Amino acid sequence: MPSIDLCQVDDCSSPATVIDNKTIHIFHYDVFENIVIHDSTQLLSFPITTQLTYHESVPATDLPPLVYEKTLRLLNLQQLILNGDLHSGARGGDHYPRVLKLCLYSKERGGIKMIRVFNVPLARFVWTTFKTAWKLLICLATICFMKTGPNLKLIPNFSFIPLRENLPIIIIEQMSLCIFLLWLSSIPFFVHSQPEPTGFLLNCGANNLTTIGNLKYIPDEGFIKVGNKSAINKPNLFPILTTVRYFPDKKSRKSCYTFPVVKGGKYLVRTTYFYGGFDGGTEPPVFDQIIQGTKWSIVNTTEDFAQGLSSYYEIVVAAAGKTLSVCIAWNSQTKSCPFISAVELESLADSVYNATDFGKYALSTIARSFFGNHDGEIISFPDDPFNRYWHSFTDENPSVSSHTSINPLDFWNQPPKNAFTKAINQSRNKTLSLKWPPFSLPTTKYYIALYFQDYRPQYPTSWRVFNVNVNGLNFYSDLNVTTGGVTVYSSQWPLSGQTEITLVPAIDSPVGPLINAGEVLQLVHLVGRTLTRDVMAMEDLLRSLNNPPSDWSGDPCLPQDNSWTGVMCSQDKLARVLVLNLTNAGLSGSLPASIGNLTGMTDIWFGGNKLTGNIPEMGHLKQLQTLHLEDNQLEGSIPESLGQLPKIREIFLQNNKLNDKIPLSLQNRNGLNLQVGSGSTKAAAQR
Repeated sequence: MPSIDLCQVDDCSSPATVIDNKTIHIFHYDVFENIVIHDSTQLLSFPITTQLTYHESVPATDLPPLVYEKTLRLLNLQQLILNGDLHSGARGGDHYPRVLKLCLYSKERGGIKMIRVFNVPLARFVWTTFKTAWKLLICLATICFMKTGPNLKLIPNFSFIPLRENLPIIIIEQMSLCIFLLWLSSIPFFVHSQPEPTGFLLNCGANNLTTIGNLKYIPDEGFIKVGNKSAINKPNLFPILTTVRYFPDKKSRKSCYTFPVVKGGKYLVRTTYFYGGFDGGTEPPVFDQIIQGTKWSIVNTTEDFAQGLSSYYEIVVAAAGKTLSVCIAWNSQTKSCPFISAVELESLADSVYNATDFGKYALSTIARSFFGNHDGEIISFPDDPFNRYWHSFTDENPSVSSHTSINPLDFWNQPPKNAFTKAINQSRNKTLSLKWPPFSLPTTKYYIALYFQDYRPQYPTSWRVFNVNVNGLNFYSDLNVTTGGVTVYSSQWPLSGQTEITLVPAIDSPVGPLINAGEVLQLVHLVGRTLTRDVMAMEDLLRSLNNPPSDWSGDPCLPQDNSWTGVMCSQDKLARVLVLNLTNAGLSGSLPASIGNLTGMTDIWFGGNKLTGNIPEMGHLKQLQTLHLEDNQLEGSIPESLGQLPKIREIFLQNNKLNDKIPLSLQNRNGLNLQVGSGSTKAAAQR
């Protein structure tokens, strides 16, 4: 894997670029496939960043250069986190960069002198990141003032202009040091008092911003290109249930929302549905939902709608690339238009559910409950920073209130402390049994996490010890529950039918067992993904075409029944694009050079469209057998490399605006059916 270091990782003492009088290098490294490179800019300016992903044998010299505007711009730190440039993780993993390194240099006689190196731990939340940025700027400004005196004219003034809604750009201008420091000290701290989850909240089909408590739902335009909007005309609806986006095109293989994410980042995705009879019908449709090329579940809201309820589905997944797709698709049971009311994507800390192999599995939420008599209460954001929904559960067992509090950060999964305010318990020497989740489960494997806390002050002679059993099998032995709380979990536990949890007290335990909360999530086996290089080439092709098929979004190949229209792929773990057949598809635009990166391609058929421009080089398509570009408006010459393809047997280029010169490699090729020229004229016939 190639790398480019603008500054050595160990000591920042040897920058690899030309140094001006004063420069700062800001960079971090992803320990896996990505290297994020930040070019040099003038002092006290944060650069616009570009994340470059290296694939296979692409040489570093072929990477596109970073481009900066004359007016230096700093993207809002929240956007940088969402785009993956300043993503910061939590405990429990080593998948993401932890440190932002800033190297301050001075060009003096005899060479370049390093003034100061800053190693700044990246915070997990936007507010902490903002505070770190302000402190860094103050620190750097102070050092700069000390080194160069009061005549320095590189201290920035920040003004905000809209980039898109909720994501401003900061323009860096000039002001004096004293005014700058005074401005920093006067920044209002409303961000801290009104936190927001890190992610995207979409109100599907809406036209305006919708605020619910501390949460702001934005319209879904810009995240999806297809579908129609409709309002739900029913009184007293929850705000995000008053509109839907629906998808009437039966021929479309899928309709996808696309979110910018951090590759490898862990996300909770929630989809919400309320039919409301938007199409004049009486029964909601049944259809599929897809996450990153894997069929996640069948959406069937019939029972909930009959009771006047909405339905939601949740899944936890790791992003396979720098975008994450959530798709809706017709299936054999679909009788009317699929629809959706809301989509939410929340970034999770590294530690959450970290025992799961997210390279193989996603986790679909089955139940997330806190126990005891809570009168139907639901816990969500801001009590749960990731906006997970915790539903109350009670049964015939006694309930008890806690007199102590836990610290959510002491738990990998960071459950909200409100989930520990009550518990289901039993008295001394009695077994506690509860049937939860309160419904039958399909036979498969699940992630299970159970949470416990002793509500009493701890005494040396008073302990709470018991065994935890699930469906008669030992889940954990001699669990000692304290006031600080404890969790026990299994990353793959088999369940089937009704689940029963039993807590059996130890013989010498002076008090009985209890339980505060629990989570059950079903393991969803991921079917794989399309090779990243093929995805990039197909997305480039999509951008180069006008009027492409409406289902060209999400994974090009997966699921197999929902691949892009006109695209056929291999069935490998990393799927490859094999066939492109868009004959007479009403396309215009051009063919990008990156089509030559689809090295698994066997057939390319774009005949009968209105494509313009040149025929790109395809010398790397060693598997290509047929190329149909006839009846378009292509210009220029025929690439010599086409005659060097070892398996090519058919090339149709007639009825274009190409010049008449046929490369020698094609003229002398045996077994090739070559058609060029206009009408039925053949410049070269089959040999």
